[in-house]
Amino acid sequence: MGRHKKGRCARKNKQISLDENPDIVKAPHSFVIHRGLPGEHIGELTKDFRKIMEPFTALSLKERKRNTIKDFVSVASTLHVTHMCMFTRTEQGMYFKLCRLPRGPTLSFKIHSFSLARDIISMLKKQLVYEELFKNSPLVVLNNFSGEGMHLKLIASMFQNMFPTINLRTVNLSSIRRCVCLNYNPSSKTIDLRHYAIRIIPVGLSRGVKKLVQAKIPNLSKCDDFSDFLTKEVVSESEAEDDTETHVTLPQKLSSRGNYARNKSAIRLFELGPRLTLELIKVEDGLMDGEVLYHEYIQKSEEEQLLIKKKRDEKKKLKEKRKKIQEQNKERKELLKKEHKEKSLKGMRKKTENETLLRKYAKESVEQSNLEQDNDAQYYRDEVGEEPDKDLFESKAGGKRTKTFQPKYKTKKQKLSKS
Repeated sequence: MGRHKKGRCARKNKQISLDENPDIVKAPHSFVIHRGLPGEHIGELTKDFRKIMEPFTALSLKERKRNTIKDFVSVASTLHVTHMCMFTRTEQGMYFKLCRLPRGPTLSFKIHSFSLARDIISMLKKQLVYEELFKNSPLVVLNNFSGEGMHLKLIASMFQNMFPTINLRTVNLSSIRRCVCLNYNPSSKTIDLRHYAIRIIPVGLSRGVKKLVQAKIPNLSKCDDFSDFLTKEVVSESEAEDDTETHVTLPQKLSSRGNYARNKSAIRLFELGPRLTLELIKVEDGLMDGEVLYHEYIQKSEEEQLLIKKKRDEKKKLKEKRKKIQEQNKERKELLKKEHKEKSLKGMRKKTENETLLRKYAKESVEQSNLEQDNDAQYYRDEVGEEPDKDLFESKAGGKRTKTFQPKYKTKKQKLSKS
């Protein structure tokens, strides 16, 4: 049989070494999955959210109905996964759960509205989507999360920790090509999530010069001379250079053409999608089954909270008791298995000793019979004065036939029938 070949996923998988890539291993990784009732767009929304979380997410995660949350948590530590994003659909609507692995907390949001990435991109006049955008993590921008309430600080902390931190002293601005914007509306208590691509454009150049700087082929059909093309004072309004709020002075040179250090450039955003409008419903202490720390609609009294806490403690004690009984049963089975093994080895050793004793006894009996034969033959010589016959004192020990033995009856050969 030939050697088993690796599958496509195993061939593409690259083992990450902690010594060679410490930044990649220490970066927060994520699982994005969906659960609940099947919907028209929940699967596609899950894939779009995975694009936001790139490159530190399982982009081609194969999830099945029989997989439980415990299955994902069990492999999370091996794959350095720190967060799990889960889209669920019920009869009441769609929800989004954000969990910190392995022990929580868990934030539950209700999805009031959403738009898929393909719908957003199809509405844009100019589209900016290419593979280089998703090779680095996006920049996280938070707005209006400094209000009252610990739940707002928890939301901001959770979304910030989902992406790698940025060191302002050593960061390479060319690697920041996307941003995730989260805006909190205090009046409606909803969060608007947007995903953009960032483009940097040099400022103060005419359209012709800008095309030459950016290595584009100019259209000279309406120009009598090349100098007319350069001296034309027409600035593209689509580049949004009139808005001074978008102008920045670059601290370092960028990889895009025309953007040099200490020069002014304009920042433009192209939406990539998806769009999400979320409302925080519940905050749980554990991983989807802990104490409820915050709820938007349900408020419990102190007596109800104490009763819930008491039931949870009893459930926890029962779980620990069952776990202890299982461990004791496991130890008992291991002990019985060990005793059975020792007993089997002891029986095998005893059998081997008995076989050795039998061989030794048989050997001694043969030697004893030979010695007795020699004594009988010598006694015959001394008394009679002649040599005894060969068959007189020949050994028949062990039931073996002598060399001169002839059977009394001859065996007949079986005749073959002619028919």
